[in-house]
Amino acid sequence: MDPLALSRLQFAVTTIYHFFFVPLTLGLSILVAFMQTLYYRTNDETWKKHTQFWGKLFLINFAMGVVTGIVQEFQFGMNWSEYSRFVGDVFGAPLAIEALLAFFLESTFLGLWFFGWDKLSKRAHLATIWLVAFGSNLSALWILIANSFMQQPVGFVIRNGRAEMADFFALLTNPNLWTQFPHVFFSGLATAGFFMLGISAWHLLKKSNVEFFRRSFQIAALAGLFGIALVGLIGHNQTQRIVQSQPMKIAAAEGLYQSEDPASFSLLTIGSLDGRSEVFAIRLPALLSLLAYNKFTGRVEGIDDLQAAYSKQYGAGDYLPPIPWIYWSFRAMVGAGMLMGLLALCGLYLAMRNKIESNLLFLKILPWAILLPYLANTTGWLMAELGRQPWIVFGLMKTEQGVSNTVSGAAVLISLILFTIVYGALMVVDIYLLRKFATSDPMQAAHEAAY
Repeated sequence: MDPLALSRLQFAVTTIYHFFFVPLTLGLSILVAFMQTLYYRTNDETWKKHTQFWGKLFLINFAMGVVTGIVQEFQFGMNWSEYSRFVGDVFGAPLAIEALLAFFLESTFLGLWFFGWDKLSKRAHLATIWLVAFGSNLSALWILIANSFMQQPVGFVIRNGRAEMADFFALLTNPNLWTQFPHVFFSGLATAGFFMLGISAWHLLKKSNVEFFRRSFQIAALAGLFGIALVGLIGHNQTQRIVQSQPMKIAAAEGLYQSEDPASFSLLTIGSLDGRSEVFAIRLPALLSLLAYNKFTGRVEGIDDLQAAYSKQYGAGDYLPPIPWIYWSFRAMVGAGMLMGLLALCGLYLAMRNKIESNLLFLKILPWAILLPYLANTTGWLMAELGRQPWIVFGLMKTEQGVSNTVSGAAVLISLILFTIVYGALMVVDIYLLRKFATSDPMQAAHEAAY
C-alpha cells in the first residue's frame, strides 16, 4: 500500500498502454499521406483505395491513442503533485503547447480528411492528411521536449524552492532531445512498416487482392528497412551522448560494475538477484569503448564507481537503478531491432525479385513480426525511464520526492486496478477492430469510405 510504489506502477501501466499506439500513429500517418500523394500525382484509383484502407486502420489506432493518453496528464496533478509543484513552470509549458497547438492541429485536420473525400479539392484534401502527419509528429516533439528536461534538465533556475524557466530556447535545443526525437520518429516509421508488412503478408497468403497488397508490401518493406536502419544509427549517437550525460544508465545496460579503459561489451552477464554484483559474465574486449567513442580505447564508468561519485556529489543514498530490468530491456530492444532489419531486408529483396508470393514460410512469419516493433518500443522506453532512476528529474529531484503526500495508497491502488481493467478492455477492442478491418476487403473499405 505504499503510495510511491503504487503511483510508479500506475504511471508505468498507463504509459506503456498509451505507447502501444503512439509509434504506429507517427509512422502510419506519414505512409498514408505518401500513398495519397501517389494518388494525387498519378490519378491511379488503386492508390486512393490504399489510402482509404490503411487510413481506416490509422483512425482506429489514433482514437485509442487519444483515449489512453488523456489520463497521463491528470496523474501529474494527482499522484505526482510534488513533482508538478517543483517543476511545473518548466515541464508544463511544452505540454500545454502540445495540447493547444499540435493536438488541435492533428485532430482538426483529421476530421477534415475523414469527412472531406470528394468534398474538398484533391489538393486541399491531400494537404489535410499531411497536416495530420505533421501535427502527430509535432505532438511527439513537444512531449519529448518535456521528457528531455527530465533526462537532462536545462534552461531553469531554482527560485523559492522551485524550478522556474529561465531560457525557453534551451529547452528546444536540449542535447537529449535531438537524439531522442529522431529515434522515436524513425521507430514510428519502422512500426508502421512492419504493421503494413504483416497485414499485407496475411492477404498474400490468402491470395486476397494480390496486386493491391503486393504494392503495400513493397512500400512497407522499404519503410521498415529505412526506419530500422535510421533507428540503429541514431541509437548509436544516442548511446554516445548518454555515456556523458547519464553514465549510470549505460553501465547498468552493460552490467559494467567496475570502470574500464578499454571497456568491454557484455554478451551475457548474470548478476545477483538484486542486481548489485556480477556472478558470471561473457564479455567482448574493447567493444563498449568502440561504441562509446568510435575507437578501441576510452574509459566507461562502472556502477560501483558511479555510486561512490553520486554519493559524494548528491549526498548519501542509493543511486542504482533497477539493473536487471535495464540490462535485459536493452538486449530485447536491440535484438528485436536486428531481427526487424533482417526481415525487412529479406522482404525488400523478395519484392525486388518478384518472389514475394512464392515464399510461403516468410509470409507466414511476417504477421507475427508485427509484435517486434512493439517489443522494441516498449523495452526501449523502459530502459530510458528506468535508467534515470532514482531521479524523476536527473540530478535535481528524486522520484520519491515527487509523489503526492496527500493521496493514500488505497486510493492509488483502486485507481490502478480500474485503469488496468479499463485499458485492458480498450486493448481488446482495439485488437478486435484492427483485426476486423485489416482482414477485410480493401475494395469494400474504399466503397464504404465513399459514403
